[in-house]
Amino acid sequence: MSKNIYIQFALFFFLTSIGFSQEWNLNFTELNIKLRIIDKSTNMSIKDAEVRVNNRYFRYHNVTDNYVIKAKIGDDLEVSHPNFETVNYNIKNDDEIKIFVEGLKKEELSISSPQQKDTKSKRNLNKPYKSRKREPDFYHQYLDSAKYYKNVDIDKSLSFIERILQNNKDKKRYADSYKVLADIYLFWKQYDLAIANYTTSLNYFYKPSTEIQLAIANFLHKDYSTSEKIYIELLLSPDKLTIIENILVREGLGDVYVVMKKYNDAKTNYNNALVIATDNNIISKITDLTSKIAEVFAFEGKISEANIQYKKSLILAAEQGKVRSLLEQERVANFFNANGFFDDEIALRKESLKDILKIYNSKEKKELKDSTSIYLSGNLTSIINNNWFFNTVTRSDTLALFDIPITPQSINYKIGRAYVQKEAYREAIPFLKKSINQAKKQKDIVVQKDATRKLSEVYESLNNFDEALKTYEDYVKVIDTIYIRKQQEIAQLQRFNKKIGENQNRISSLEKDRALYESKVILANKDKQIAEEVNKRQLNLIYTLILGILLLILLAYLQVRNNKQQKLANNLLALKSMRSQMNPHFIFNALNSVNSFIAENDERNANRYLSEFSTLMRTVLENSDEDFIPITKEIELLELYVKLEHNRFKNKFDYDILIDSNINVNDFTIPPMLLQPYIENAIWHGLRYKKEKGNLLISMEQKDKDTILICIQDDGIGREKSKQLKTENQLKRKSKGMTNIKNRIDILNSMYEDRISVSVSDMFENGEGTKVELLLKRA
Repeated sequence: MSKNIYIQFALFFFLTSIGFSQEWNLNFTELNIKLRIIDKSTNMSIKDAEVRVNNRYFRYHNVTDNYVIKAKIGDDLEVSHPNFETVNYNIKNDDEIKIFVEGLKKEELSISSPQQKDTKSKRNLNKPYKSRKREPDFYHQYLDSAKYYKNVDIDKSLSFIERILQNNKDKKRYADSYKVLADIYLFWKQYDLAIANYTTSLNYFYKPSTEIQLAIANFLHKDYSTSEKIYIELLLSPDKLTIIENILVREGLGDVYVVMKKYNDAKTNYNNALVIATDNNIISKITDLTSKIAEVFAFEGKISEANIQYKKSLILAAEQGKVRSLLEQERVANFFNANGFFDDEIALRKESLKDILKIYNSKEKKELKDSTSIYLSGNLTSIINNNWFFNTVTRSDTLALFDIPITPQSINYKIGRAYVQKEAYREAIPFLKKSINQAKKQKDIVVQKDATRKLSEVYESLNNFDEALKTYEDYVKVIDTIYIRKQQEIAQLQRFNKKIGENQNRISSLEKDRALYESKVILANKDKQIAEEVNKRQLNLIYTLILGILLLILLAYLQVRNNKQQKLANNLLALKSMRSQMNPHFIFNALNSVNSFIAENDERNANRYLSEFSTLMRTVLENSDEDFIPITKEIELLELYVKLEHNRFKNKFDYDILIDSNINVNDFTIPPMLLQPYIENAIWHGLRYKKEKGNLLISMEQKDKDTILICIQDDGIGREKSKQLKTENQLKRKSKGMTNIKNRIDILNSMYEDRISVSVSDMFENGEGTKVELLLKRA
């Protein structure tokens, strides 16, 4: 076989492994790993976090007080919660993982595990942590069910996605749902639908893992330039990718470059991914990348370098368990076959045959079946239809080489085929017969067909034409069976495509309904914004009017206050004026008394009177600038004044000043010279004109705790007779004392809220005598 044919075979083997590597789990053994999320301040478990591994959701178990997650080495753990940022952690082994939420007031999160140094993640500053009760929904159950049925029943799987899209409005959930929907279509090789739904998922919520899947879908759809573009854009921000995502992006870009025959670029990206995988000890990816580098060497015709790399990948795969080792043996055996190393192929496949029989007798049989399904889920159909390959290999041989699950019958068939290729026909017969018998038991009609045809060819080569004819007739019968099955499969495929179309139409209808709903929401929000804007303007107008009114009220208040202050100033000025009028009036009356003593040549009484008068005047002048003085000073002033008047009119009246002992005179104040005019009127206009000697009584008594009653009584001629005498005598002067007193009381009451009230009445029914009652309130 020529070098060119070897290269073409090697390229074909690589392409068939791409689908396997793109969806390959990082480790075939699924582990049960315990996870606890703890509030460090209370040491209480947080039970309402969302815990995911490979898009599988895990709930909290109250019995074990933890989350039990099923994952493989190298899987990414994602923990999210409304009150702290999403935490990502790459699983290294099956040790318990703990996430501590510490110092919630400090808004920080720490992760603790035996394999990774503590890291911190800030919580949402606006949301203090507290446990929340969530409304029950079936979102996670539906999503898990869709994933569960993905590989076995597309109708059921899609029905759960429909339920999610009908009952949820959350964008992140929409994104996750459309991603699972795309995963379903990817598995069933509906790559155009997978691309559309991955794109929809990214439009709702961006995740690097979803964009990686979009690149894979484009690759499998043979849109290599778009796949390359997506991978390159992802590499522009490697810090935003997890460790495994960095590996997958570089590995995927290497796959694209291999198909585009840019082998140097492919090796560069594979080696970059291998460095990351090696640094983080991710054995499964180290195995994959080593194997892919070997394939690139094979494409370049560097068979010895490829052989060295394949031997490394076999050793690495053996460390990961029997299943992973068996799959790698299959890849290497195919490489040996393509390059004519038939003895190496036969030896390796015989070893694989022993391993698979052990696996079939163990619990790993299902794991092998799932892994083989992944291995064959790539872009196999489109690859084997490439014309360049059929220049050297027939379609039947191609199918026999690659489109067969890894089973005992398929391995026996491939061993027999290798013997045929090296022309060891007799050694091939037992393996081909065994393959046919096993295929019949397992109803594996594809292997049965290929093995039967190959056995017929062997008999023909050995000139055993009877057996060759008999075997060929068996082959024809199998072909007829396959033909009937193919007709059934075509009908089933048509029904399958119709169902997928109907399901996608329903989902598209839901998406249109959602888009219509969002449009309505947007319109409603715009209407709300317009209404809010109108309300805002109205409120601004109202606030402006209120502000204007408040300003007017303030101006009115200031005006009123100014008026009050002006009125107070006027009142004070008036009081001062009145007091200034009272003092001359009092002085004038007192001087009249002195003048009368002098006229009577009573020098002694005149001197005594002047001495007492000067004392009185000094007291009056001291108090002249005060609105109120202690009542004790007013009493002293009255005693001096009454004493002076009594000295002048000894024969006209006697007087008494009575102060209630219950009165606390220190608690009351009175305007100065307020009582003096009333006493003066009692003496000058009542007692002085009485023929017999009269009496003057000045008393103060406690009316209540805040009021005292001041009473000035005389038994003079009375007010009416006094008026008559004034008229008859045509007095030359007009007394202003009483007028001033009345005005002073009115002003003081307006200033100090009615502290003083005065009433004047006759003492006796015949009009004689006068009684003045003055009520004075405590300040």
